[in-house]
Amino acid sequence: MFRTKRSVLVRRLWRSRAPGGEEEEEAAALEPVAAAATEARAHVCGGGRGCCPGKAGRGGRAAAGAEAELKALTHAVLKRLKERQLEGLLHAVESRGGARTPCLLLPAKADSRLGQHWYPLPVLLCKVFRWPDLRHCSEVKRLCCCESYGKAHPELVCCNPHHLSRLCELESPPPPYSRYPMDFLKPTDCPDSVPSSTETGGTNCLAPGGLSDSQVLQEPGDRSHWCVVAYWEEKTRVGRLYSVQEPSLDIFYDLPQGNGFCLGQLNSDNKSQLVQKVRSKIGYGIQLTKEVDGVWVYNRSSYPIFIKSATLDNPDSRTLLVHKVFPGFSIKAFDYEKAYSLQRPNDHEFMQQPWTGFTVQISFVKGWGQCYTRQFISSCPCWLEVIFNNR
Repeated sequence: MFRTKRSVLVRRLWRSRAPGGEEEEEAAALEPVAAAATEARAHVCGGGRGCCPGKAGRGGRAAAGAEAELKALTHAVLKRLKERQLEGLLHAVESRGGARTPCLLLPAKADSRLGQHWYPLPVLLCKVFRWPDLRHCSEVKRLCCCESYGKAHPELVCCNPHHLSRLCELESPPPPYSRYPMDFLKPTDCPDSVPSSTETGGTNCLAPGGLSDSQVLQEPGDRSHWCVVAYWEEKTRVGRLYSVQEPSLDIFYDLPQGNGFCLGQLNSDNKSQLVQKVRSKIGYGIQLTKEVDGVWVYNRSSYPIFIKSATLDNPDSRTLLVHKVFPGFSIKAFDYEKAYSLQRPNDHEFMQQPWTGFTVQISFVKGWGQCYTRQFISSCPCWLEVIFNNR
């Protein structure tokens, strides 16, 4: 029997679904005690609520029934798509978001019922192809590459699952990853250099790696860039500072159709096997985006990243947390309003100097802090320092 191209595309898409989808509805039916235990395990493993992928229980008749229902519903949705739309969706799914793929625009008011729940189409396709435990549209965030980005109530909404990321909620109470003294918020007195709070209780100065490095932050009133990025391997900075003018920047090691800060092209003299191993795991890396409410970081890689920022914690706290962000999740890593409130605006001398409260540190794959052998980020194999323009 001959199969049409459409049916072949639908079959390939179903085979490309996220693992664990058949267990989702069974997990929803867990008894309250078991569900609480699952949530507790998720919290202990570090992501906190909304940031740690949950694990469902294993199959039985209920799981088989949920699998069949999900398959029937998915096929019904996919068969309504045009052949060109199916090809674009398949390209996005198989490339895991690494390739630039068009929006999948479908009626915004179209919902689908799965079990006892009604899901908007974007949420349903995200459940099928990315996060089987996803339950509500409030758990996801649209990426700036999407046509529906910033639109309140469009008639058509993008359902491309790789045009959305999952929101990383801050933990309350936070897990004991790491707590840091706030001493690094003190102004540094290093002329013509960029502040780097790589050690507890002190601030190092990054020696400019050329004229462009020193100029990029030191020209008064310069608004051409909104941040610069430094890439480090342990205590050594690799390459020059990368100045960012565009609203969004991809930072990656190997990304299909990638355009941005490619770490794989930097020449590194570090011979450490751990550094080389972590470099190869950076993969699609992260996406850094300046938005109205602050700066967001989207983890596009296949491994967790770790973030420390002065604006991620309580302003009255004397310590800072290192936050773990899982693959596919986004977090608002920097808030300008909070940063300015911490900056003591009446201190004119303070305002004339670089301030490390406008710096975010991001480590790939490996974390640091009290629960790790690496106490400081300068011991991490591969990490970034993002310095924001506060003018």
